[in-house]
Amino acid sequence: MRARKLGSQGLEVSILGLGCMGMSDFYSGRSEKAAEDTLLHAIDLGISFFDTADMYGVGHNELLLGRVLRPQRDKLNLATKFGHMRGVDGQFLGINGRPDYVRACCEASLKRLGVEYIDLYYQHRVDPNVAIEETVGAMSELVQAGKIRYIGLCEVSTTTLRRAHAVHPISAVQSEYSLWSRDPEAEILPLLQTMGIGFVPYSPLGRGFLTGRIRSVDDLAGDDYRRNSPRFQEENLDRNLELLNAIEDMARSKGCSMAQLALAWVLAQGDHIVPIPGTRSLSRLEENVAALQIELTTKDLEQLNAMIPVGAASGTRYPALQMQALNR
Repeated sequence: MRARKLGSQGLEVSILGLGCMGMSDFYSGRSEKAAEDTLLHAIDLGISFFDTADMYGVGHNELLLGRVLRPQRDKLNLATKFGHMRGVDGQFLGINGRPDYVRACCEASLKRLGVEYIDLYYQHRVDPNVAIEETVGAMSELVQAGKIRYIGLCEVSTTTLRRAHAVHPISAVQSEYSLWSRDPEAEILPLLQTMGIGFVPYSPLGRGFLTGRIRSVDDLAGDDYRRNSPRFQEENLDRNLELLNAIEDMARSKGCSMAQLALAWVLAQGDHIVPIPGTRSLSRLEENVAALQIELTTKDLEQLNAMIPVGAASGTRYPALQMQALNR
């Protein structure tokens, strides 16, 4: 599998990563065995970049990745995050970017992962009550101590990114980005290219919507968190389904799945971009990797941009409270 660089500090990862959140949280039908098999098969397919966070399953996801991936740790790049505070029952308790919390979270993640260092350490959400200089300053100290190698930020504004980068070089920014979530194109993506910072899109398949497999809210399990997502609510979903017709036709003409077409579009947006689609399925994993073989022409990209232009999706990405937590 080809590799791409994230930032200009030396981090190089597989062109496609694996988002691991759904193996431990938020989606129904989780299976420890299926998760383990998927992680190992990802390595077999050439994926070396694995994304987790301390909040996924309240630590469970890091424990899972540590147990399964540790034997091949030297060949892999592990990314994890801090910032969201959750109780043992999973309740969200707020966002914390205080330096002492940063250090404590890092130590806890290192222990759960069973590793001596974290390759890419992100602030999951910006704490509005703590200056970004203080948070990134603490992360910089972790780099100097050898506990993390590179620093990342998630869902961050251009203003905050500039301030953070002045304290310590930022290697990657992670935000939601897909054919139906194109907000980063307005400001953050141009700035990343100018500053030489990598971009890691999560949910590049629109939380499964762009696969074409979700046609009704009834296609989602009762405890699937997408039932609370505005874009999957009935009126919004009906309007959003209209967006799929055109890309379904293009996928058919290309001889690929809708998921592969959507993923190929993200990959074509720049050599500094490394998407991390999540899955717990071996077949879906293989489908995603096969998207690397799809070549989109300039005309293809223009057509896709016209089919699902910026702002075409109906409904916000998150419910109102979670939208407020985004640094914009």
